[in-house]
Amino acid sequence: MSQNPRFLVVDGYAKEGRDGLKEGGASTAGDLYVKMLETQSPGAKCDIVYPADPGASLPSGAGLEQYDGIAWTGSSLTVHSDDPKVVPQIEFAKAAYEAQVPSFGSCWAAQISVVAAGGACAVNPKDREMGFARKISLTPEGRAHPLFEGKKSVFDAFISHDDEITHLPPNGQILASNDWTSVQAVSVTHKGGVFWSVQYHPEYDLHEMARLCYCRKQKLVDKGFFTNLDDAQKFVDMLEALHQDPSRKDLWWLLGIDHDIMNADIRQAEVKNWIERLVIPTMARRR
Repeated sequence: MSQNPRFLVVDGYAKEGRDGLKEGGASTAGDLYVKMLETQSPGAKCDIVYPADPGASLPSGAGLEQYDGIAWTGSSLTVHSDDPKVVPQIEFAKAAYEAQVPSFGSCWAAQISVVAAGGACAVNPKDREMGFARKISLTPEGRAHPLFEGKKSVFDAFISHDDEITHLPPNGQILASNDWTSVQAVSVTHKGGVFWSVQYHPEYDLHEMARLCYCRKQKLVDKGFFTNLDDAQKFVDMLEALHQDPSRKDLWWLLGIDHDIMNADIRQAEVKNWIERLVIPTMARRR
């Protein structure tokens, strides 16, 4: 049996959101996920769908079952709004559960995973978590979970979100949290399907975080992350400088980061574990 999975990447952004990222020099979320999946599973085949786009064609039933895994990206949409760009994505997640195709995703994906199974999300009362999520700690369930095999019990990660999971669905488990966001990773089993997801972004690197901050400069100033646009740009430039020269220990110190952020194998361990511990075993059972 071939060990090269076929993945469906669900890019949660609307077209205007994707266009905004590209205008700021950032990669689209779907492209970032394809790059990450191909890195962690050489030989994998990936298709991308854009369910927020009007008239988007989404596979269902047997069409979904042709995939070995579904990977969900982040999004600038709000999952708890009655938005025609959002509802099809929730329905698609419900179909993925029923088709029992293993899912993984980040940020928006964690929120979709719980809402589609009966949980709830809301605006984080602590406001936006941006840049680096500090001191993410595995729960006892997380330490025992295959998603975090080989991961430290406490780590930092790239992050960018306003909303958070507030209520777990039945058969949902909190796997990690920090002081800012109570659910930083979650596992949901629903109608025979399994969805592992994280609130943070393993697919980002320093360059992509720099470009995202550039795209969100005014919003970040308005929220008090920076006193003015010049300071925001200095932060963007610092991230880009370290991306270009990872030996800059002065920038490691100024940014307060270590190998959790700088080492892609550490940063993306959850993705590799999802593929090796859930996707490939499911492939073997199905075939």
